[in-house]
Amino acid sequence: MLPPVAPKRPYRHELHGDVRPDPYHWLRRREDPEVLTYVKAENGYRDHVMAPLGQLVGRLYEEMLSHIAEDTVEPAVQDGPYFYYRRTRKGLGYPIHARKRAAARLDLPQAEEEVVLDVNECAEGQAFYAVTVLRPSPDHSCLAFLENRDGSDRYTVRVKDLTSGEFLPEQIPDVFLSGSLEWDGTGQYLYYISVDSAQRPYRLWRHRLGDAGGDALLYEEGDIAFVLTLSRSRSGRYIFLSSSSKTTSEVRYLPAGDPLAEPRLFLPREAGVEYEIEDQGEDFLVLTNRDAPNFRLMRSPQGRPGELEPVLPYRPEVYLQRVHPFEGAIVLEGREEGLQQLWVLRQGELRRLAWPEPLYVAHMWRNREYRTDFALVAYSSRLTPETIYELNLRSLSLTPLKQQEVPDYDPSLYRQERLWATAEEGVRVPLSLVYRADLRGTGPSPLILYGYGSYGVPSEPAFDPKLLPLLDRGVVFATAHVRGGGEMGRPWYEDGKLLRKRNTFLDFIACARELIRLGWTREEGLAAMGRSAGGLLMGAIVNLAPDLFHVVSAGVPFVDVVSTMLDASIPLTSLEWDEWGNPLDGDYYRYMKSYSPYDNVAAAVYPHLYVYTGLNDPRVAYWEPAKWVARLRATKTDDHDLLLKTLMGAGHGGSSGRYARLREFAEEYAFVLHHLGLDA
Repeated sequence: MLPPVAPKRPYRHELHGDVRPDPYHWLRRREDPEVLTYVKAENGYRDHVMAPLGQLVGRLYEEMLSHIAEDTVEPAVQDGPYFYYRRTRKGLGYPIHARKRAAARLDLPQAEEEVVLDVNECAEGQAFYAVTVLRPSPDHSCLAFLENRDGSDRYTVRVKDLTSGEFLPEQIPDVFLSGSLEWDGTGQYLYYISVDSAQRPYRLWRHRLGDAGGDALLYEEGDIAFVLTLSRSRSGRYIFLSSSSKTTSEVRYLPAGDPLAEPRLFLPREAGVEYEIEDQGEDFLVLTNRDAPNFRLMRSPQGRPGELEPVLPYRPEVYLQRVHPFEGAIVLEGREEGLQQLWVLRQGELRRLAWPEPLYVAHMWRNREYRTDFALVAYSSRLTPETIYELNLRSLSLTPLKQQEVPDYDPSLYRQERLWATAEEGVRVPLSLVYRADLRGTGPSPLILYGYGSYGVPSEPAFDPKLLPLLDRGVVFATAHVRGGGEMGRPWYEDGKLLRKRNTFLDFIACARELIRLGWTREEGLAAMGRSAGGLLMGAIVNLAPDLFHVVSAGVPFVDVVSTMLDASIPLTSLEWDEWGNPLDGDYYRYMKSYSPYDNVAAAVYPHLYVYTGLNDPRVAYWEPAKWVARLRATKTDDHDLLLKTLMGAGHGGSSGRYARLREFAEEYAFVLHHLGLDA
């Protein structure tokens, strides 16, 4: 079966005296039958090429499933008189949300369970179904949540009466998928954030439960580079509305007990200054980067924003990212020494929590109580499954509540370690590796190098049971913690964005070459993986160093950078200008064009490529990978496999059910393993 050939149709982008030919521009017309015919033809070709790997896909799926406990119960989180938790059942693709009424955690075994939302029932008959932002009402009589049936960022508010079990008439559409739904303190009103035509969260509304007469618009964000985020303060006294871009923010607040109040501005936005607020006692706590690139903690006495006082001295080697106040202590979340850390501030003394391994992830878990001496924290490493601890905020003692169940797993068989590669300008880039020690010989091994490197989002060395079938075949799994991520602090992020974005790609290539130099692998045994902005990374590295990697997997890849950043009608594009630049500026245009994967496809030998996307993806439109694959097919000089898989009813995150999602990983891994010579 021959691969499909997308027709070339002349189209020219002209800007800044430059012409960019785009013969596959027509693939943007989603409703055009010829476009869907082409996308389906690519799916058919992908199925044909993958057919001989069917047994390997099946084995990988079963092996991954064998390491995943299908019947699980998460630790319960106290919220007033109830403890809320989530559980799964074997054979069911979606979670079940439940609660128990109890005075203390010790009473939970004897308490009766009440199911508040069985997502499996809601998803019955749906090709795609997702639930986010579950919010019990203040008196716990109702549950508000968001649901979605197409994979987009447009969700619908639903409300369930937990006494009768019936759904209320409320169905509010076009609400953003996260950070967008909260109750007032009385339980009579819901605040929610709606999206505009580009799926940007931009309006805050107030809805009175049971009122069909129209909702009140409380605030509209007019700057298309800003988004709104809604949250409840830790104490429950306030509702916070954050308006932010990638570099600037401002916060408004409403007293939760006065639902008819108007949002009040805390500090006006100032270009380049970011801050977030929380409350403790009569004061506001402020985490800000004003005169502190890695952020510092300030206090606003009696809520007076003009009188900010430092809570802690600024330490430039510590990157503070979140503040979690409790009545008698403050927990800070951030990064130091390249790893995520937790600090507890109590009575003026700051102490960092200690952990037993040199590589790990430690972060706050779900906490809803403010007046408590206990907080839930999560810990994991590449070797240690996620473990939820109860942290005593007075003594800092940690009591394990539950560790992720991983059947048929012996951690003593595996090793993790950190290496460093030297990139441009002598910058040292961290690498984290995990492998099976008894299968690691003295010579080169097959190796998968993963990367992301955008938005300041770190790639954490967390436990992932899906990797075990790879490690058990002798694969070394490495992560390149490249610039553009947040691993080494805020400057690490700033040094891999805008007019320094190429550092992300060059760091990744430097990591790959260092792994080869040290004998961990060789070119014919080297694979690379990344998705979304990490898919852009994959597209850039195969253009910059096409002979370095043998096989590459690029998921929902952002590869048509210039065209997308020029089209503000595309969902979320305007929000990205602070990350990539606005190509209406000639300097940004030329720089972005220099690395945009679609614009730099060359007549060269490329690695084997596995590309996947979702037809309903609002974040990276399906046509970006479709155009990229079409141009690669017409231009590259090799006969290596090039596959494009489009999920016809899903979005950026892939399939919604856990079993379907697992099979997608099995297919991706099978392609990579096959080309690494590991078909067994």
